[in-house]
Amino acid sequence: MRWRLAFAAIMLAAGGCAHSGDGSLTMEQHQIGAGSFVEIGPFAVEGLPDQQLTVWLPPGYNEGEQRYPVLYMHDGHNLFDPAKSNFNKVWAADRAVASLAAAGRIEPHIIVGIWPPGADRYRQYLPQPAAARASGELAAGIAENLNSGPVVSARYLEWIADELKPMIDRQYRTKSGRADTAIAGSSMGGLMSCYAIVERPDVFGRAACISSHWPIALPDGPDETREQAQAIWREWFASRLGKPDGRRIWMDHGTATLDVYYAPYQQSVDAVFRDAGWAPGRDWTSRVYDGAEHEENAWAQRLPEVLAWLLADGE
Repeated sequence: MRWRLAFAAIMLAAGGCAHSGDGSLTMEQHQIGAGSFVEIGPFAVEGLPDQQLTVWLPPGYNEGEQRYPVLYMHDGHNLFDPAKSNFNKVWAADRAVASLAAAGRIEPHIIVGIWPPGADRYRQYLPQPAAARASGELAAGIAENLNSGPVVSARYLEWIADELKPMIDRQYRTKSGRADTAIAGSSMGGLMSCYAIVERPDVFGRAACISSHWPIALPDGPDETREQAQAIWREWFASRLGKPDGRRIWMDHGTATLDVYYAPYQQSVDAVFRDAGWAPGRDWTSRVYDGAEHEENAWAQRLPEVLAWLLADGE
């Protein structure tokens, strides 16, 4: 694909900013705080809206020969730099990883932040099975959010797992195994992270599903739509989750703003994990943050706790 060739070419360029032959893809390396950043794109990907990346390389990467695990994160524009974020607030993911690594609680990780494609975010992050199984008012609610085209999350997952990850593994000194490959996101990105580790256990060994938007489309809808959404997730997890087999999944939610709707859904999902033989605290954890809102400052506040559990070595 065209973006692969351009990406490979610019990663061999010496510093500064490089352009693909048709000018559609750029790369810029810079530094904010500890570590360094590589900005890539926007660039075309077959079957998806245009994509864009921010790659964070941890302190010492450019001076050594060490290999690093990789954390893929959705909503990449909201991870690092307030100037590029939606609401002038960020997860501070680089600072969380650098601090935990400096304290010896996790290995240093490369972070690959995948930007959302604007109005296409919902259709890129909504797991395909949820869209396929919805009916009635819930399906109508999904359709209202799909103002720019059909659901493409299956293609998005395929791209991350089979195209983006192999390219990152070739261009950077990564540890490429499943146990060293994590994926994380919040809200719709939380759903997408669960979708990734359940559907592609060959690639992803760890996932953080933070403030996942389990209601799908109508958080304050009638009882029948809420019950249908819960049933969709129960049935999908029950049919696809399988045994832990070394995987580790974090799930959580707050109790304010949009998160106020999530408790019944999360409790339903938790029951499926227990029934599937996942050991709480070892294979999977589910946390409630009293008073926490559905926004980046709340996620930033608990991200060190999330990553300390998710990315720790061993059982």
